[in-house]
Amino acid sequence: MKLIKELYQDVKYLEEAAEDGKKSLYIEGIFMQSDRKNKNGRLYPRSVMEKEVDRYQEMIKEKRSLGELGHPPNPTINLNQVSHLITELRMSGPDVIGKAKILGTPMGKIAENLILEGIGLAVSSRGLGSLKERNGVNEVQDDFMLATVDIVSDPSAPDAFVQGIMENVDWIVQNGAWKPIEIEQAQKEIKKASRKDLEEAKLRVFQKLLGSIK
Repeated sequence: MKLIKELYQDVKYLEEAAEDGKKSLYIEGIFMQSDRKNKNGRLYPRSVMEKEVDRYQEMIKEKRSLGELGHPPNPTINLNQVSHLITELRMSGPDVIGKAKILGTPMGKIAENLILEGIGLAVSSRGLGSLKERNGVNEVQDDFMLATVDIVSDPSAPDAFVQGIMENVDWIVQNGAWKPIEIEQAQKEIKKASRKDLEEAKLRVFQKLLGSIK
């Protein structure tokens, strides 16, 4: 299965007060979309999206629907990077509308300060699934599993190129945990390269991983 990430920038911020008067900050908007080709050349059939949104309700109910600040290149949730809790996820036509509460964690505080300073943030869905090409479009298959929706800023950050490469790595379950195939070797090759040869090493890894995509 491949790690699949999508970026959505149409989110808004709102503040809500609980019964005790304590105010909480939320983000709300389109978290995912179906039945249309996105800028990554992928399409999520509505039936696939509806099934996964329905499955994710249990995660929300059990408060396991945590998301991170940043754009990690793996499907697991890193607790030290958690910034928010997804509280709602529902279909509205082809769109998936989501709502997430900014938490009082260190990363949540960073996200809150960025929002209060007027910094534009976006959300990025992160999931695992297989792809099948049809008429030039990579269609996401029925095995798609949503991991979370993260908060991100500029998708063209310095490491975005490398992280984009890692999205094409296959993931398997070993001893109950998701493990990347080839990712360690790719990371070692990039880390080993000198500053002078870094771009060439990235390109070499990129071409190698492209060749492994089925």
